[in-house]
Order: sequence, then C-alpha cells, then structure tokens
Amino acid sequence: MPGELLDNPIWNSLRTEHAGLALGDERARRYPQEIGPLSGIPDQSAESYARLRELAGEYPVVLFSREPFLIPSGWQRLRDGQLVQMVRSSAPADLDGLKERPTFRQLTPADAPAMVALAELTEPGPFRLRTLELGNFYGIFHGDVLVAMSGKRMHLPGMVEVSGVCTHPDARGRGYAAHLMSIVIGEIEREGKTPFLHAFAENPAVRLYERLGFRLRQRFELAVIQPKD
Repeated sequence: MPGELLDNPIWNSLRTEHAGLALGDERARRYPQEIGPLSGIPDQSAESYARLRELAGEYPVVLFSREPFLIPSGWQRLRDGQLVQMVRSSAPADLDGLKERPTFRQLTPADAPAMVALAELTEPGPFRLRTLELGNFYGIFHGDVLVAMSGKRMHLPGMVEVSGVCTHPDARGRGYAAHLMSIVIGEIEREGKTPFLHAFAENPAVRLYERLGFRLRQRFELAVIQPKD
C-alpha cells in the first residue's frame, strides 16, 4: 500500500519516483552529494551499511529509521535527533493567521546560492546547490534578498514531501512560511497527491503544520554518520 512506503521514505523515494537520481543498488541508495546527504537502506544489516559506506566516500550521510540504528564500527556518529512524520489530512488549510499575502516566485538554479545561504542560516535540513532539482521551490524576497522559501523533496507514488521551509530571522512573524507552504500544498494536491513532511520533534513549527492540516503519522530516529578514516 502507498502509505507503507512512508515507513522508509528516503529508501522508497530513491527506488521509485527518484530512481533516476539515485546512486547505489538494492543494498543502499543515496542522492548525489551535490543534491544532498539523504540516504536509504532497506534494513539495519551489516551488508547494507557496507554498501552505504562505499556510497558515502568521505562525506556524511543522513538516515531515518523507525527501529533502533545498528550502526557498525567504522562509522562516526555526528548527530542524532527525533523526527516526526506528518501527513496532510483532507481538512482545509487554516490560513487565517496570515498577516499578509506577499508576492512570491518560483526559484531557479540562479537562486541556488541564496537558497543554500538561507538554509545554512536557518537550518531547515540539509540543502545543496542542486537540491531544487528534487521539485519546485518558491521564495519571497525583500528587495534582492531571499527571506523565505519552501518546496518539494522526496517523491513517492501518490505522495510528495514538503520541505526546505525556512524564513530569515528578520522576516519572521509575517506568515511567510504558511503562505509558501500553502502554494506547495496546493500544487501537490492539484496533481492528486498527498503532501507529507518531516520535522524535528521539538520544532515549534509543528504547530503551524497542524494548522495547515498535517497530522502526526509516526516518529523516526535520525542519524548523521560519516565513515571513519
């Protein structure tokens, strides 16, 4: 069933809708380094981690798991975290809290350096110069400065992840994130697909996501790991 694909979303995205971007095989897959560190394995076996090590090279990779990680020796664990996975219900988005409806535009490869800079400042998740190849992204500018963005990341059959949601600290409190997310949500749903997202469990933005019709589906462990020399 399509919903079961969300139990291992990175792996299933890389073997279905994003198979054309994937590096690897049936033991481990990852996005190209220039797109991002998201990686997937079908299980916690030593064989999967051995193949993932080949794909990682000298760089960190990011894994999600519903089960405890069984990371073998030879890896350095750089970061851990608790994630929530949320799926949008059929309820209409509540956008009454928007203070303004600003002008936005679709972002292009020419905007990639500004997108990376905003992501590094606000840390919505890993973002690289080619991340916007994963799906449409939209942004709001103050003059020539990108101050907010949102777009699409993982794609599964019938489902698309809303991701890269971030706002510059100087532009917060204006409803920019909700506005851009509503654009992305609408685009996904017009295609007959279901939006989903991931967030750190302690992220206060989870309340915004609930207002926009997202509901908790499950929790994941996150690990950022890197091969040791």
